[in-house]
Amino acid sequence: MEMTKFDVQNYLRKIYNVPVAAVRTRIQYGSNKKRDHKNQRVKVPDYKVAYVQLAQGHTFQFPDLFPKSEQSLEPGSFEDIQKKFMEDEKQRQKDDPRRGGIPDWFGL
Repeated sequence: MEMTKFDVQNYLRKIYNVPVAAVRTRIQYGSNKKRDHKNQRVKVPDYKVAYVQLAQGHTFQFPDLFPKSEQSLEPGSFEDIQKKFMEDEKQRQKDDPRRGGIPDWFGL
């Protein structure tokens, strides 16, 4: 709520290196119609919405915060054991093809 149009513009330019053409902001007011168990009104918090127009020909892509490491895992390492465990769990949790599409929780 505290960020102004210029703060949003500078943030996108400095952090993401994105050329910004225009920024429009508005405040979305939260609902005040709900009531709690004591029949008191409950206010949903307000929040600010920013509409950002990029310079012509530019697009925005979110950065990859968790890149996949392409390095081979050494046998016996924690990551190797974790990967094998996850593969085994995926295999174990696959549906039984003999059941013909009936969920496992529907037992006979």
